[in-house]
Amino acid sequence: MNAIHIASFAPAAAKGARFPHAEDFDLYCTAFSALQWRKNGGCITLCCDKAFAEYYRKIGFTDVWNGVNVCVADDLEGIDPKMFWAGAKLLALRGMNAPIVMIDTDFIAWKNPEFGNEIIAAHREDISDGIYPPLSFFKTRGHVLPNFSESVLPLNTAFLYIPDNDFKEFYTSQAISFMKSAVKCDDFLKYMVFAEQRLVAMCADFTDTPVKTLLNKDDLFRPQSDFTHLWGAKQAMRDHPELRTDFLAKCKKRLLNDFPEYSYIADIIESTRE
Repeated sequence: MNAIHIASFAPAAAKGARFPHAEDFDLYCTAFSALQWRKNGGCITLCCDKAFAEYYRKIGFTDVWNGVNVCVADDLEGIDPKMFWAGAKLLALRGMNAPIVMIDTDFIAWKNPEFGNEIIAAHREDISDGIYPPLSFFKTRGHVLPNFSESVLPLNTAFLYIPDNDFKEFYTSQAISFMKSAVKCDDFLKYMVFAEQRLVAMCADFTDTPVKTLLNKDDLFRPQSDFTHLWGAKQAMRDHPELRTDFLAKCKKRLLNDFPEYSYIADIIESTRE
């Protein structure tokens, strides 16, 4: 099964960053995510902009993927990188042929799910926490959404399998049109998760496309053997150096054990620390 990782420098540049950079724990997770996918029999490509292609090549990291595809526009085709920091995911997905898996670099599938005609997402999200407002909340310049159901639960796309091109094109066209037409505001999170997580669920519901998930939301903070999503642990490691040190040591040990031919990745990661 073909899969993609995505990297875009535009969101960081919009916040003032001068150069691309990935933290040490992110690099380990990225390596495991790519290498384990390949070990499971898949092919995975990094879809990125010029800046991240140069960054990963400079540090000697590109061998973890089967290839690098510089297909993400540096300016995200005019999409506001502050409002839609994950916009590159939709742009990259648009250009892929289905069936295709899109995986966040902080998500590891130690075991592949069974692929069929269903969409597969990481898990469902709740809509009762205020992050997912009614459709009337969103302001756009001319773009009109189809008659979508507002009751369908959003899908977390840290892992997203799309089985056919018709659905892929419908979802990405709706999401990209929404992002390009959105009126700028300060509710970045609400707009981003609508474009990425809620629209995919609404599109599936609208087209009667079946959906299954890898995890139940209630199980996210319990130990998992088949899937790892670093997610909130990243901030915990930034705040608590001892957690970071312990995590990095465990990652290095597992890398050397599971992928000894890529042992040099540990040296690369250690050399990139700020």
